[in-house]
Amino acid sequence: MKLFDFTQKVNYKNELLAGFTVAMTMIPESLSFAILAGLSPLTGLYAAFMMGLVTAIFGGRPGMVSGGAGATIVVLIALIKTHGIEYLFATVVLAGIFQMLVGFFKLGKFVRLIPQPVMYGFLNGLAVIIFMSQVEQFKITDTNGIVGWLQGTSLYVMLGLTALTIAIVYFFPKITKVVPSSLVAIVIVFGVVLGFGINTKTVADIASVSGSLPSFHIPEIPFSLEALQIIFPYALIMAGVGLIESLLTLSMVDEITNSKGSANKESVAQGLANITNGFFGGMGGCAMVAQTLVNINAGSRARLSGIIASITILIIILIGAPFIEKIPMAALVGVMMMVAISTFQWVSIRIVNKMPKSDIFVGITVALITIVLHNLALAVLVGVIISALVFAWDSAIRIRARKYLDGNGVKHYEIFGPLFFGSVTTFNEKFDPINDPEEVMIDFKESRIVDMSAIDTLNKLSKRYTDQNKKLHLCHLSEDCIKMLKNAEAVIEINMDEDPTYKVMPER
Repeated sequence: MKLFDFTQKVNYKNELLAGFTVAMTMIPESLSFAILAGLSPLTGLYAAFMMGLVTAIFGGRPGMVSGGAGATIVVLIALIKTHGIEYLFATVVLAGIFQMLVGFFKLGKFVRLIPQPVMYGFLNGLAVIIFMSQVEQFKITDTNGIVGWLQGTSLYVMLGLTALTIAIVYFFPKITKVVPSSLVAIVIVFGVVLGFGINTKTVADIASVSGSLPSFHIPEIPFSLEALQIIFPYALIMAGVGLIESLLTLSMVDEITNSKGSANKESVAQGLANITNGFFGGMGGCAMVAQTLVNINAGSRARLSGIIASITILIIILIGAPFIEKIPMAALVGVMMMVAISTFQWVSIRIVNKMPKSDIFVGITVALITIVLHNLALAVLVGVIISALVFAWDSAIRIRARKYLDGNGVKHYEIFGPLFFGSVTTFNEKFDPINDPEEVMIDFKESRIVDMSAIDTLNKLSKRYTDQNKKLHLCHLSEDCIKMLKNAEAVIEINMDEDPTYKVMPER
C-alpha cells in the first residue's frame, strides 16, 4: 500500500506545519469531549493519537484528520454511566468491526446518495455547533465546582486575545501563505501572553495532558450473549454515526481539492482505528470536520500532516505537557471560530432564492437537527429520507401517456416516466378498458417497470382488459424489466403462453 503518492510533489514544509497546527486544535476538543463523557482526559488524547495515526496511514483520503470526535462519544454516554468504561472499550471494538465490514463489502459508495441540500444543512449546522462550542470556553469553573461566565478583566482579556487571533488568521494570508495563518496566530498570541505576563485561561484549566504510552488491554466484560446484547445497539449506532461523519468529510475534501478519495478504504481504516482504540484505552472516534478544514487550509494535501499531528500529540502526552498546558485557550478559540466561519456554506444563502422550496426545507431541517440534537447521523438520515420522498413524489406526478389509434384500429399508449409504487395511481387513471378498442398496445420505450407495485398494477390492468374480452400487449421492455416480470410469475398471472407478445415483445 502506498502511504505517499510520489507521482505528485509533496510540500513537506506545509505538511509539517499543518500537522503541528492540527495537533494544537485537536487537544482541547479531545479533552473536552472526554470530560463531557465522564472519562479520563487521557482517554480522549489516546483516541486523538490512535485515530489520527491509523487513518492517516491507511485511510482513503489524504488530508483528512480523525480523532476523538464528540459525534461518536456522545451516543455512548448513557452506556458509560450505566455499565462503565470497560463496556465502552468493548463497544468501540465492535463498532470498529462493523465499520470494517462496511468497507469490505464496499458499502461506502452509498454516501453518494446524499443530496447537496443535505450537505449544505450538515455543514451549516456543524459550523454553528463548532462556533457555539467555542463560546463555551468563555466559561470557567470556580473552586466550588460552579460553572459560570468569565467576568470583568478576565472576560475582556479573553475577548481581546480571541479577536487578535481571528484578525491574524484572516489577514496573515494576505501577506504570505508560506506559513499556516492558524499556527502563526497561536504562536503570536502565546508569545503576547507570556511576554506581558497576561493572566488568562489556558489549556491547563481544562485538564492535564501528561501521561504515558497507551498499553494493550482486553476489555474486561463477560464473554456472553447478555453482554453482547448490551453493547450491540450502541456499537451499531456509533459505527453509523462515525461512518456518516467520516464519509461526509471525505466528500467535502474531495470537492475542496478536486480529487477523489476511497469511501470503502476509509471505512476499513476507521474500523481498524476504532478497534485499536478499544484495545489500547482510547474512547474511539471518527473524522473531525473542523480539524480537517484546518489541515486543508494550512496547505496539506498528503498523509504526512495527519501522521505528524498524531505523533505530536503523543510527544505532548509523554514530555510536552508542561509547555502545551500554557497555551492560551483564546488562541485556540479564535482559530476554531474562523474554522466555523469557513465551514458555513455561505453560497447556500446566496442561492436560496434560486433553489427549489423542497431543497430549502431539507437544508434547514438538517441544519436544525444537527444544531438542536447534535446528532449528525440522524440529521443526514432525515435529510436523505425527505429528499427521497420529494423525488418519488415528483417522479410520480410526472408520469404521462401519449395516446393514438393506428390504421388497424389498435390503440397505443406511449408511457413516459418510471412506473413504480408512487406513480401507479396516476398510471391507472390513463386507461379506459371499457371504451378502448379490442386491441391495446402499451409502449414502454420511454419508461421502466421499477418495482413489485408496478408489476402488480400491470397484472391488474391486464385482468381489467381481459374481463372486457380485449387484448393487452406490452412492448419495448428493457432486459431488466423482462427479467423482473418473469421472476414475478409465481405471484401474478403473466399468461405468456396464451399471448407470446404479452410483456415481452422484442425491441423494434
